[in-house]
Amino acid sequence: MPKNSLRVATFNANSIRIRLDLVLSWLDQHDPDILCLQETKVQDKDFPAEPIREAGYYVIFRGQKAYAGVAIISQKEPQEVSFGLDDGGPPDEARLIRAVIADIPVVNTYVPQGRSPDSEHFQYKLEWLARMRTFFKRHYSPQRPLLWLGDLNVAREPIDVHDPVRLKDHVDFHPEARAALEKVRRWGFVDVFRRHHKGEPGQYTYWDYRVAGAMERGLGWRVDQIFATEPLARCSTNAWIDLEARKLERPSDHTFLVAEFSFL
Repeated sequence: MPKNSLRVATFNANSIRIRLDLVLSWLDQHDPDILCLQETKVQDKDFPAEPIREAGYYVIFRGQKAYAGVAIISQKEPQEVSFGLDDGGPPDEARLIRAVIADIPVVNTYVPQGRSPDSEHFQYKLEWLARMRTFFKRHYSPQRPLLWLGDLNVAREPIDVHDPVRLKDHVDFHPEARAALEKVRRWGFVDVFRRHHKGEPGQYTYWDYRVAGAMERGLGWRVDQIFATEPLARCSTNAWIDLEARKLERPSDHTFLVAEFSFL
């Protein structure tokens, strides 16, 4: 893309080692400036960084064995890199990575899923989102450009899930989870996808492997997000979901969400 534009994407890879060829192919085809990954599911010593670098990209990452893990792939070298929350609670370094890329602060997160509403894991999810609001307030300003991307494990609105009535108490659509995410968003974020696709149902980024024919039947969720503060969001020109990547052989259960910006 021209230098006065920016293409960013987020993708829950559900194992970067299994999905490496898919990611490399997608990079080659779509030429993003920034790609944020979640659920890389690999210890740092085993992260396949070299093939990504050979493709002409920088990559930073923090992970652990078998679950979670985050990474940022970028055309320009990341600056001011750090990992995890820094408020004295569990840092969860494999769930949050941030950097400044092309002069834009980028925060990539894999929000805890929560397991079940009556579990301590769900309470931890709610607390984690509350900590994120404090994190943004402490480090950033809604009056300046900022990107927050990732698998946030919350469908924001009824149109973001295929059956909002039946799934109203699911941990990824629970009223408390939605309220917790909305409180963070209201700190100063715009949902960039919805800026360009207001009120459009059936726009999903995740389809459960365990549900037969989920994608073909439209049984999806929009839990992956690209949020931007208003100074950056008003420069957005497009946002889209790459459905084709979900139809490939051995896909992730998620697909790529993309946003484009112009600074003319």
